[in-house]
Amino acid sequence: MRFRPCIDIHGGKVKQIVGSTLSDAPGIAPATNFEAEQPPSFFADLYFRDGLEGGHVIMLGKGNEEAAKEALSAHPGTMQVGGGITPTNAAEWLAAGAAKVIVTSYLFVDGALSMQRLEELANAVLPERLVIDLSCRACADGQYRVACDRWQTITQTVVNRETLVELADYCSEYLVHAVDVEGKQAGIDRTLVQLLADSSPLPVTYAGGAKSMDDIRLLQKLGHNRIDVTVGSALDIFGGNGIRYRDIVDFDKQNR
Repeated sequence: MRFRPCIDIHGGKVKQIVGSTLSDAPGIAPATNFEAEQPPSFFADLYFRDGLEGGHVIMLGKGNEEAAKEALSAHPGTMQVGGGITPTNAAEWLAAGAAKVIVTSYLFVDGALSMQRLEELANAVLPERLVIDLSCRACADGQYRVACDRWQTITQTVVNRETLVELADYCSEYLVHAVDVEGKQAGIDRTLVQLLADSSPLPVTYAGGAKSMDDIRLLQKLGHNRIDVTVGSALDIFGGNGIRYRDIVDFDKQNR
């Protein structure tokens, strides 16, 4: 189990927000937990110096391309990038320094997974350079369904063993935010963590709800030491008081 750091960019700034409050509607600002004074490259350099691998830069909406490229160019080939990735621009982002590209919303049309679009992406990006984001919400029927379009659209795609196995031929890993708890520091989604650990044939990075190192250790146990974790709002470097950055870096070193 590894700690995968993040750089979330909104409005050109590094921020930590409650993801479920994101909206494309004009004039509606998301609930923001933290906005950094430092540029994206500061965090990219920090993570690199501490030996953290497989982190991701996420563009939360349009107008964040310049900031994202700044982060990627700090240490090319060490971080992934997501947000608006398509077959048309994927190669551009890899050339800009991304180790891998992360895709979600492009794969869905009218709430359904488009195998045609997945094939198009597979033709543009080798599986080893592609991460599929299956961030999801818990639904009334007990299933987890992928959420796209800033997590506002609940798709028909269920996150289960069948889906995780089917998509494994097209990518090298999965990124999964537990949307219902993301940014709220209210504890991890235990059921989702166990589902991912029991069902995924590929590496998975889980995000959402971690508020303390006890949560990190619980995730390690429930995930059978197979599920990596990313943490945002709870970290002291992002204004949180639940998890010291140095503590989770030390945790990562112990698990390398």
